[in-house]
Amino acid sequence: MSGTRPETDGGVEQVDLLFFEVGASLYGADASQVLRIDRAQQDDFTLPDLGALREGTRALVFQLPEGEGHLRVDAVRGVRPVALNALRRMPPPAAAPPYAVGLCLDQDLDEAQPVLLIDLAETVKYEGRH
Repeated sequence: MSGTRPETDGGVEQVDLLFFEVGASLYGADASQVLRIDRAQQDDFTLPDLGALREGTRALVFQLPEGEGHLRVDAVRGVRPVALNALRRMPPPAAAPPYAVGLCLDQDLDEAQPVLLIDLAETVKYEGRH
């Protein structure tokens, strides 16, 4: 995660994660990847593997080498600092898609299960859209 920063409380390093929903699922991404959150436009892409959108009225906007990427999402829950020791890389045997970079195991989240962390730029490559 590129947005890591030292934390003064106990010396634990943290990263800011942006949490968002696609359908009934919660996902996270490194907040430093997100340029802004916009209203979704008709040509913004979706990633069906994340789940079926309920409405898809928001878009996460992120930088790509050739411009900006716009991923449609249902809702943005916000940005939270999460301790690096609550993050796990995706194990190679998991056969996960390349955009799935790890899991967040933070107990302070509303969800009782791990949250899948994705690399936004990889979602575009995976979808084959440039």
